[in-house]
Amino acid sequence: MSSIKKIIPRLGIFFIGLPLLLAVILFPWGNHLPLHVLIVTVSALAASEAYDIFLTKTKLQPRWFIILLDIFITVVASLTKLFPVLFGREFPVGEEIISYTFISAMLIILMVEVFFADSFENSLGRISASIFILLYTAYLITFVSRMTTFSKGGKDISSQLIAEFLLMVCFCDSFAWFFGVLFGKNNKGFIKASPNKSIAGFMGGIAGSIGAGILGFYLWPEIFTGSIVKIIFTGFIMALTSIVGDLTESVMKRSAGVKNSGNIIPGRGGILDSMDSILMSAPLYYMLISIFYGPL
Repeated sequence: MSSIKKIIPRLGIFFIGLPLLLAVILFPWGNHLPLHVLIVTVSALAASEAYDIFLTKTKLQPRWFIILLDIFITVVASLTKLFPVLFGREFPVGEEIISYTFISAMLIILMVEVFFADSFENSLGRISASIFILLYTAYLITFVSRMTTFSKGGKDISSQLIAEFLLMVCFCDSFAWFFGVLFGKNNKGFIKASPNKSIAGFMGGIAGSIGAGILGFYLWPEIFTGSIVKIIFTGFIMALTSIVGDLTESVMKRSAGVKNSGNIIPGRGGILDSMDSILMSAPLYYMLISIFYGPL
């Protein structure tokens, strides 16, 4: 019975959640306005969950303050892409403004600690945790926002590239789970961060991500041009970053002594439990796609 309870949420995400998300992406109304709203929302929720994880081990600056800075970063990232739709002209500064916004948020954190902290014995923990939460839940996801205006030869290809990214990450997760269930019984325990993970699961995840890459290569040959080796390599790297992302959150939860980052998604846990692989993979995907298939 417990196995069925675990299987149903995964099947629901794969067969219902993923298609719904792809539908949002493949209809890029208003420069992907619905996707930008989704990014800002889930990033803020993820920041709150990360806050709870860190709170088990260290004192923190106020929750509302961290979430506000998180929204500040993701909203600026979204505005760089939505500006033409909202105001009829290009954003006055390039994408570098996103990094400057993150740096500004870091400086605000330092200023608050310097001028408003009652005592300083916990300052190292407060500063480190606050900056990490913003890097992890806000800055990394801005690389998905940056993908929303990808174009090639003057043609918008953002929907296909974002869809390909999500397919790689989701196929990695789903195939890792499936292969682990079928073939991983006797090869678990080699990763202390997550003892239930198996070698078979990792191999399945790599196969799933590469398979998604090959699928995209044949679905959109006008985008993924050149040798198929490029997309296979991209799929392999996406599998590695997805796995590391998943294991990183496992380390965080293990350190905090919690099973899930939250309970907002029935059967799956929190937002971070479903976003961890996306957060770690997005910057590398953005870089590899820009190198292999640019200019974008």
